[in-house]
Amino acid sequence: MSPPSPSVRGVTIALDVEEIRSHFPILHRILPNGKPLVYFDNAATSQKPLVVIDAMSDFYKQYHANAHRANHTLADESTAALESARDRIATFFGTNENQMIYTGSATEAMNLVAYGWARYNLEEGDVVVTTEMEHHANIVPWQELSKERGIELRFVPIDTDKFTLDYDAMEVAIQGASLVCVGHVSNVLGVRNEIERVIEMAHSEGARVALDSAQGAPHERINFDELGADFCSIAAHKMAGPTGIGCLLVRPEALSEMGPFLTGGSIVKRVSKEDTLFQDGYAMFETGTPRMAEAIGWHAAVDWLEENIDFDEAHEHVHGIASWMASEMREIPGITVFGNPEMEEAIGVVSFLHDTIQAQDLGYLLDAGGFAVRTGHHCAQPLMEAMGVGSTNRASVWFYNTMEEAEAFVSHLRNVVERFS
Repeated sequence: MSPPSPSVRGVTIALDVEEIRSHFPILHRILPNGKPLVYFDNAATSQKPLVVIDAMSDFYKQYHANAHRANHTLADESTAALESARDRIATFFGTNENQMIYTGSATEAMNLVAYGWARYNLEEGDVVVTTEMEHHANIVPWQELSKERGIELRFVPIDTDKFTLDYDAMEVAIQGASLVCVGHVSNVLGVRNEIERVIEMAHSEGARVALDSAQGAPHERINFDELGADFCSIAAHKMAGPTGIGCLLVRPEALSEMGPFLTGGSIVKRVSKEDTLFQDGYAMFETGTPRMAEAIGWHAAVDWLEENIDFDEAHEHVHGIASWMASEMREIPGITVFGNPEMEEAIGVVSFLHDTIQAQDLGYLLDAGGFAVRTGHHCAQPLMEAMGVGSTNRASVWFYNTMEEAEAFVSHLRNVVERFS
C-alpha cells in the first residue's frame, strides 16, 4: 500500500489504485469499437485478479480429480485443496469451517435456508418477514414456501423519501415472526441496511435471521460469529472470486435444525433400498461432485483481498467516487438519481434514469463510449414498483475504479443527454 495521496476534486484516494489494477488483466482491454473498457458493473459481478485465474488453471493442469472419492494422489490433492479453501474462506468471514456450506451461488444459499431450514421448521400460520428492497432471491423462495406450507409472508416497506427501510414498520412486522430475511446492502440503491438493529429486533422476538450479504461482502469485512445472524449468504463472484460458487454461513444452533435440500451422492453415510442415513453438519448439504476449481479460485481471491485491500480505505475510495458521480449526474437535465449514494454507509452504487431516453437505449449509448453499466430491474421488481419505475441504469464502483473513469463517464453521459434527449 502506498501512503494516502492528496484528495482529487474533494475525493480522498487512499489506495494505490494503479497497482491494484495491474492485477486485473481485463481492465486493460480495448473494446471492438476502439474504446478502452470502463467497468462500472461491479454489483452484477466483479472482475478477477490474475492469481485467481492462475489458481484455477493450475488445478486443471496439475491435480484435477474428484475430491472425496478416491485415495490416489490427484484425488488426495484435490480433496486437500477443497477443504483448505473451506477453512480459509470461513476464517476470512469470521467463523470456522464447520459453519460453512458450499453452494452454487448466494441465490442457492437463500434457497437452502428456505428448503433446508424453513421447510423442516415452519408450518401453516408461521410468519416469515422480508422487505420490498430485496433481490428476488430473498423473495421468491418465501413466496413458493408460502404456497406449499401456508406460511404468512410479510413485507417491510421502504421509506421512499429516505430510500431506506421503514424500521418502525419492521418493528411491527417482526412481532410473532419465526424468520426475518433481509439484505445486507440493496443492489439497486447501494444503501447499507441497519442489519445489527434488525438482528437484535428479530432475536428479541425469538425469530431467526437470514442475511443476504451478496452485496455486502465485497465492501466490508464480515465477522459472522460476532454479527449474530443465524444464516448469511455470500457469492464469490462479486468479491474477486469465480462464478459458480457461494456459501451459506450457519450458526450451530440453526444448523442442527436443518435437513437435506438436494439429495444424492456425497451427503450420505449409508443407503439401502429401504432408507438413507445422511451425513452430519455441512456435509449433509453438499451433494454431487464438489465445486473444486471454484473453491480453489475463491481461496486465492480471499488471500489476494487480505494481502492487498484495506476494506476501510477501499470504502472511502469507492464512496468518494460514487458520491461525486451522483452529485454531478444530478446536474444533468432529465437525469434522476435514486437513493442517496452520498450517505457515508452507501457502497458505491448509483442508480439513475433519464426522463425521455429509455434505460435500455441509454445502456447501449453508454456502451458505445466504453462504459459497462447494468440496465433493467436488477432482479428487484418490488423495489422498482415502490419507486414508481420499471427499470434503471446502474453504475457500480469498486476499488479498482478511478476518478478519471468517473469523470469520463459523467462527461459521456452529459454528451449523450445533450444529443439524444
